[in-house]
Amino acid sequence: MTEFWVSSGHHLTRRTEGGGLAVTDELILAYLARPELVPPPEACAAELALHAALLSRPRREVLPTEISSIADPDARENWEVILAFRDRLLGARSVEAAYLSLVRGDLQGVPSLFLDQLVHLILRNALDGCDDPFVLRAAELFFRSQRVSFHEGTALLADAEVIAAREGGMPPSPLVAMFGLEAASELDVMTAENTWTYWSRSDAYTMVLNISSDPRARAGLARVIQTFVRHLLNVHVTVTPLERLEDPDWRWFVGLSQEGTRIGNALWRGEAVDAAMRERLLGVFGLVFDNPAQAMSRVGGHTVYLLLASAADRSLHLKPHNLVVGLPLADGRRAA
Repeated sequence: MTEFWVSSGHHLTRRTEGGGLAVTDELILAYLARPELVPPPEACAAELALHAALLSRPRREVLPTEISSIADPDARENWEVILAFRDRLLGARSVEAAYLSLVRGDLQGVPSLFLDQLVHLILRNALDGCDDPFVLRAAELFFRSQRVSFHEGTALLADAEVIAAREGGMPPSPLVAMFGLEAASELDVMTAENTWTYWSRSDAYTMVLNISSDPRARAGLARVIQTFVRHLLNVHVTVTPLERLEDPDWRWFVGLSQEGTRIGNALWRGEAVDAAMRERLLGVFGLVFDNPAQAMSRVGGHTVYLLLASAADRSLHLKPHNLVVGLPLADGRRAA
């Protein structure tokens, strides 16, 4: 089996009997080793002592006085956040269960970075053994922000962090500078001919996805959605890319992004969608429950529409937790 996404930390965990990922000391230590949590050289003695103690015993109880004695108020707040997150992980039977508890509860104060890392890890587990780079590149949308660029009527998705680094620290190539092209044009658009290169750079996030006109990209995203829902909710669904939403009797929709939700709400209210909003609508998918009894009675076997759209600034932040809290599951179905 070809390895991918080593940066997810998958190798630091182990599978539970239920197929989820157990929270290990090694995983907690990886969080403690993040640059945001390693105290700077000028940190006070209390913060340095706390970090050293956790590196020795990552599950140890931390007393309130250990936090209050930290001199820097920003550092105190950071430690309160990470320790609350750590305790949520340790209190759950798996990484998946911890994620479900977080997104079904109050996300106030939970950094989006932490949620993205959990999704990265969960999808690495759920997609273990996947041999289709189009699926894996589409899955990156679930935990990596994207930058959208348009070229000859095609919408291309490039990793936002990679683009920011290239724009900020690398001079553009002469052709890019001459024609005023975006930095994404210097990256490789994924095609059938170059998919083999994905395996060697899956942690570099340097391949561009043609989301609008390559059916393999949309089919890949549809498969990721199916896998994510089945893995987390134990609900089997069939997801199909659609060219447009034309259903006089549509019962439910889920916005896969904030702008997707906004467009869906406008359509639901019967409002006109202008040309700019239509351009930002990158994909429409139809989701059908394989067992209609698992859906709300008002939905049953009807199609649930999933809308993916970029923001006005051409950024795309997919919200995978909308698939957890937004699907019309039948009453009492809160699988974990």
